[in-house]
Formats: sequence, C-alpha cells, structure tokens
Amino acid sequence: MSQVSRDTPQFFLTAPTPCPYLPGQVERKVFTQLVGDNAPALHHSLTAGGFRRSQSIIYRPACEGCRACISVRVRAQEFVPSRNHRRVLANNADLVGTLLANSATIEQYDLFRAYVEDRHADGGMVDMSLIDYAAMIEDSHVDTKLVEYRTKADGQLVAVSLLDVMQDGLSMVYSFYDPELAERSLGTFMILDHISRARALPLPYVFLGYWVKGSDKMGYKRRFQPMDMLTGIGWMAMPET
Repeated sequence: MSQVSRDTPQFFLTAPTPCPYLPGQVERKVFTQLVGDNAPALHHSLTAGGFRRSQSIIYRPACEGCRACISVRVRAQEFVPSRNHRRVLANNADLVGTLLANSATIEQYDLFRAYVEDRHADGGMVDMSLIDYAAMIEDSHVDTKLVEYRTKADGQLVAVSLLDVMQDGLSMVYSFYDPELAERSLGTFMILDHISRARALPLPYVFLGYWVKGSDKMGYKRRFQPMDMLTGIGWMAMPET
C-alpha cells in the first residue's frame, strides 16, 4: 500500500482567492506534487491535460462556473513570423540567448525585482526574496533550463526565461525582462526565440500556459499562430481571430 501512495499522485484543491485576471471572479486550482523518479513522465502527461508547473507543484485552474483559462501551445514547426515579429527580431539582433542550467544569481534577481515592481506591483511576486527567487528557479524535478539574454556589445543582462524541456516541446514557465527596454518587445522576442529553439531540436510545440478569454493581459498569446487550444475533447486549432 505504501508503494501505491508514493507512485500515485494525490490531487488537492486550493481555497478560493480573487482572480488575478478577471475582476470580480474567484479562482481555485487543483494541484499535485511533481517529485521523484516519475516526475518527468507525470509532467508530460499532465501538461498534455492542461496543467502548469510551478517549482515542485503542477496545477491547473478548477474555478466554479468559469472556464476562461485555456491552455495554448504554438505549433513551432509550422510557425511563420508576421511582419511585426520580423521587426521585433530585427530590433533585438544585438542580443545573444544562452541556454544554462537552472541556477539563480543575484544579477538575475535584481532584474526580476525591477520587472515585478514595474509590471506586477500589486501581485504576490513583488514580495519574493532572493531565497524565494532561487526556489522558483532551482526547485524542479524535471528537465529545467534558463535562457539568459545579453547584449553582444557589453554583456548586459536584459531578459531571462525559465523553461522546461519536454518530450514534445518547450514549456515557458516564467519570463522577465528589463522594464526600461519596452521598445524592444522583449516578451515577444523571447517567445519567438523559443519557437526557433523548438524548431531546431526539433520539437513540435512551445507551451505558453493559459490564454484567458476576456483578459487584456493575455491577449498577446494569440499572435503566435498556428496555435492549438485545449478543449473538452482535446487539443484543437485555435481560430486566429
């Protein structure tokens, strides 16, 4: 019986909290631990079912009466950049992205602090200490990497992406960048770079987490077509408009 307990994931439900994306809504999440030798296989199967990893926890929304959060993935091998995407790539041609082990540094943390204080000052991440940040980066039982983006001229760190390498794609866990470089569209650039990395491996998908219907914060995710969305009957092509 003890062997079954260790190998079979147990799922839990969070208490209701205010939704960070839709005013007046309440969110709940179902989650389980992602640990042990079975973590990579469990990660793959649950991600296919719409779950997302955060440290050693994997979760998905389980909100009563709301299904606005929709898992989405870019079909990397079919992706063709738009005119705007090509402009973003050209504007960031002076950057180099380096794939690294998932090790936290003070330099990264300083950039992370600047980002959350500028973009998410009312969110829970604004209170994260260096120890909290290190846990977000390093606490993983799956194949997790970092990409640091630096300027070729002077090596300045301008953006960081935390990602999981999966059987069928790259899952973008969390990204942040210098908020003073808004004209570079670094969020878009990092997604484009991950699509390029998936194509080269080659892997079919880049998982972008949840697109939230009705949330302006998440509207950008629909710009990376062709894209699939997870429905009640499985993954289906997402309409472009």
